Order: sequence, then C-alpha cells, then structure tokens
Amino acid sequence: MNSLLKLSGLIDGLSRFIGRWVIWLVLASTVISAVNAIIRKAFNYSSNAFLELQWYLFAASFLLAAGYTLLNNEHVRIDVVVGRFSRRVQTWIDIFGLLTFLMPMCVTVLLLSTPYFLQAWRSGEVSSNAGGLIIWPVYALIPLGFGLLMLQGLSELIKRFAFLQGRAPDPGIKQQQRSPEEELAEAIRLAAEQQAAQTQAQGATTDKKA
Repeated sequence: MNSLLKLSGLIDGLSRFIGRWVIWLVLASTVISAVNAIIRKAFNYSSNAFLELQWYLFAASFLLAAGYTLLNNEHVRIDVVVGRFSRRVQTWIDIFGLLTFLMPMCVTVLLLSTPYFLQAWRSGEVSSNAGGLIIWPVYALIPLGFGLLMLQGLSELIKRFAFLQGRAPDPGIKQQQRSPEEELAEAIRLAAEQQAAQTQAQGATTDKKA
C-alpha cells in the first residue's frame, strides 16, 4: 500500500501540474476570440483558423483538466441519498462507481478514439472548412484527456482503499480553499481598510495641527 500511495501522489502531482497550466488555455481562447472580432470589424478580415483554434483550446481546457477536476472532487455529484450514509459506506459507493462506470468508460473511449487519432495523424487530415486547421491535434486530445482521467481514477481508488484501511485521510472531503474570486475580494477589502485607516490617521493629524 505504501508503494501504491506513492504512485497516487505522483498521479496527483501530475494532475495538479496540468490543471495549473491548462487554465491559461481559457485565457488564450478568450484573447484569440477578442482579437478575431477586432480584426473582423476593423479590417473586414477573418479566418476559419481563428474560430477552430478557439474550439481546440476550449476542448483542451475541458479534456486535459478532467483528471484535475476529479482530484478536487469538483465533478457533478448528487448526494441526496448517499450523503445520509457514513463516510465508510460513501467510500465503498465511490469505489463501486469508479470501478463500474469511470474506469470502463475511460477504457472504452481510449479504444474507440485512438484509431481516429492515428488515422488523422497518418493522413494529415485537414478541416473541411476553408482555411481550417489540421485535425489530428484535436483528435489527440480525446485519448489524452481520458487517459489522464483514468490515471486520476486509479489514484482515487488507491486513496479510498487506503482510507478504509486507516492509512490515509478521507479523499472524499473537499479541501476548503478560497477561490480566486474570494481571494480578490479579500484583497480589495484589506486595501479598503488600509485606505480608511490612512485617511483616519491623516484626519487626526490635521485636527491636532488645527
């Protein structure tokens, strides 16, 4: 189990690394969309390559971050019934779901999508749209994304079996971390408090001089 937990830690580290970088693809897609709109309005020029590149980046942000999302327990869950059980029962239900649904689905998608990627890669298939991009990179995202998701599913299985043995913390509990929006709001609040304190201090100094 110690070796498996080390493997789980490596997989979790990989998912975190990918998740931290993939988030920038959303920004890149947004910037490309804005630049495309400006060029189209200002110079009356556009290209399907811009649109397809946005789709590629958007697809990559979802597929490549699926494992990171699973790591953080952010996939949609309905716990109306399951939430009434003990944590051990919930953990066994998680194990059943991972083994019965997630892992077989990942294997199926890998087996079905890999031949399409290889065929497009060998043939150099290009989009049928005028000025479109090559197809194989976006095809590659499907097996790559589900492969990363399957790896993270393996890590979640290891952590849950270790939890049942009392050798690891409960992996089903979300880490209470502040979102970027909450951190920004906190920074704004602190800045406002500092500004108010400085204004009050300046007012007090003025009153003393008067």
